[in-house]
Amino acid sequence: MLYDIVQAGDPVLRRPARPLAAEEIPTPFVQELIVSMRQTMHAAPGVGLAAPQVGEGLQVVVMEDTGGAPDTMSAARRDELGRTMLPFTVLVNPVVTPAGDETEEFFEGCLSVSGFSALVRRWRRVTVEALDAAGAPLHLDLEGWPARIVQHEADHLAGTLYLDRMDTRSFTTAANLGRHWKARPPAEIRAALGDE
Repeated sequence: MLYDIVQAGDPVLRRPARPLAAEEIPTPFVQELIVSMRQTMHAAPGVGLAAPQVGEGLQVVVMEDTGGAPDTMSAARRDELGRTMLPFTVLVNPVVTPAGDETEEFFEGCLSVSGFSALVRRWRRVTVEALDAAGAPLHLDLEGWPARIVQHEADHLAGTLYLDRMDTRSFTTAANLGRHWKARPPAEIRAALGDE
């Protein structure tokens, strides 16, 4: 089943999501939620989706990224973004912790803020402790774009949107992102915006 993706302004996106008890994870409701979230993420298309984005205030995240299609992104751009393959992953009750002090700033969008993007600074490397779709403990060490994805989705579980973290001067429509900013380095974008 495909869900409608909740858009900014809906209160469910601003409330902290409820953690699941281990015994809730194997229930038909949660298992069907995971399947439908995956289908919805692919149809959108997106690389991550949190349960609040489909109207469920629960700490459930699905993520998957092919690493950027060669026909739409050069190898150099994939390397710059740290865009590597992220297999389909389910996170229940994730705890995301920075691993090191290094941060990166890139344009980020959101299926719940449709049609817009902005520069967002995120940790380059993170560790994740969570439960998987079967309720088993899961530990991940992520860096680059996969680390960005999990931080973005964990924010949704806390009632935070990328809008709360963005460089407001860089906020742009998707059309203008492609026209003016997409492949430019953040420092160059800041200079062009008069925001050094």
